[in-house]
Amino acid sequence: MINKQNLWFLTLFSLILVLSVYYITMPNDLLIASNSTETKEKNKTTTEKESDKDAISEVDDLTALRVNLDEERDKEKAELKKEMTNEEATADEKNNAYEQLKYLSVIEGEEEKLEKLIKKEHNLNSFVKVDSNTITVVAAKKKHDVTLANNIMRTIQSEYDTKKTITVKFEGS
Repeated sequence: MINKQNLWFLTLFSLILVLSVYYITMPNDLLIASNSTETKEKNKTTTEKESDKDAISEVDDLTALRVNLDEERDKEKAELKKEMTNEEATADEKNNAYEQLKYLSVIEGEEEKLEKLIKKEHNLNSFVKVDSNTITVVAAKKKHDVTLANNIMRTIQSEYDTKKTITVKFEGS
């Protein structure tokens, strides 16, 4: 029994030691997510590394937009759920809160579907935000291309029967 305990202790201790050495020797860029362009410029040494970092930066920008939107929606959902469980709320208030929760879920599904469609049709990573009749698209591309923007707008509008206000913005570092 003591030999097994010693073996487990040594195994876990060596695993912790290896992980500690790994994290200590890991470059700071991987540990600290920074949007500072100065830091990015200092760390670029070859053109290959530059293109890799640009791709990562574009994905980071889109991810940041997505996270912000998710946080807003999570707060809104929490408030709606609180209203639904409030004993003092009327049946109509609870029903409205439930309908708004359903609407948020539908919108999130639409946004995801449109992002996949843009990726499939135009081979672009994007962020899509839907607000009733307004659709905002942020595409991860340095060069602003009017033709591409028009094609993206047509692709999105083809998914809807009613006229939507669609804006396309290109973002890249």
